[in-house]
Amino acid sequence: MIEQDTIKLLRECDAGIKMGITSIDDVLEHVQSDKLHKLLTDCRAEHAKLQTEITKLLDKYGDEGKNPNPIAKGMSWMKTNMKLTMEDTDATIAELMTDGCNMGVKSLHRYLNQYKAADETSKDITKRLTNLEEKLAIDIRGYL
Repeated sequence: MIEQDTIKLLRECDAGIKMGITSIDDVLEHVQSDKLHKLLTDCRAEHAKLQTEITKLLDKYGDEGKNPNPIAKGMSWMKTNMKLTMEDTDATIAELMTDGCNMGVKSLHRYLNQYKAADETSKDITKRLTNLEEKLAIDIRGYL
C-alpha cells in the first residue's frame, strides 16, 4: 500500500508541475513588469527542479509519470488566451496565476489526504510544491 500511494502521489505532483510550467509559459510573453517576469521565471525553475526529483523517484518505481488532464489543460489555455485578449495586463496575469496556484494547492492537499500511506519523501515533495504555489500567490498579490 505504501508503494502504491507513493506512486499515485508522485504522479499527481508530476501532472500538477507540468500544468504549472505550461501555465507560466503561456503568460510569460505577455508580462510587462520585469519583477513579475522574474517571479514567474524563478517559480518555473523551482517547478522544474521538483519535476526532476519526481522523475527520478518515479523511474525508481518503473513509472512514467502523469500528464495533466487534456481537458483541464485545454480549458486553462482557452481561459488564459480569452482573458489576455480582453485585457493584456500584469493584473490579468496575476489573477490567472493566483487562480491556478489556488487550484493547485487545493488539489495537492486533497491528494495528501487521499494517499496517506505514501512515503515521507513523496509527502515532503508535495508539501514543497504546495509551499511554492502558496508563495507565488502571495508574491504576485501586488499585481492584482
